[in-house]
Amino acid sequence: MIDQILQFNRRFVSDKGYERYLTDKYPDKKLAVLSCMDTRLTELLPAALGLKNGDAKIIKNAGGLVISAFDSAMRSLIVAVYELGVEEIMVVAHSHCGACHMSYSHFHDQMLARGVTDDTLATIRKCGIDLDHWLEGFKDTPESVRRTVDTILTHPLMPRDVVVRGFIIDSETGALSEVH
Repeated sequence: MIDQILQFNRRFVSDKGYERYLTDKYPDKKLAVLSCMDTRLTELLPAALGLKNGDAKIIKNAGGLVISAFDSAMRSLIVAVYELGVEEIMVVAHSHCGACHMSYSHFHDQMLARGVTDDTLATIRKCGIDLDHWLEGFKDTPESVRRTVDTILTHPLMPRDVVVRGFIIDSETGALSEVH
């Protein structure tokens, strides 16, 4: 698959397909969106929000979560605010999210089947990584959105004038519902 992508990319560049996407690094709408990496949202999310290339910083991960105050999602949001002029942040979870039922116990047997050993898992735990927390999803999507919004709003490095709001997007229709 990667070789096919590389072949497509060579044609894309030679045909100057990139020209319609040219922009700079600063989001025109001064907006960052934290959302899930779900493939249903790849094109639906920006289309449903009316965003085009260059309008917003879109940060994606499994579940659209900030799982700790100093994880990569939070780091990206801090950089977006201080370096790229972001003034508003949307946290956008979605319906039927796979992270809703995610857990370390679910992954454990799959890891062992793919060659990860229990010794490796024990070593990771000895290094202070709580795999149960790190690979835990959520059970309640609105509560997960509220928790992520609260983590961003109360972060000691987040300026108090940044607007942060949470939503759930329907992963079929694109309809947004605000979470209060």
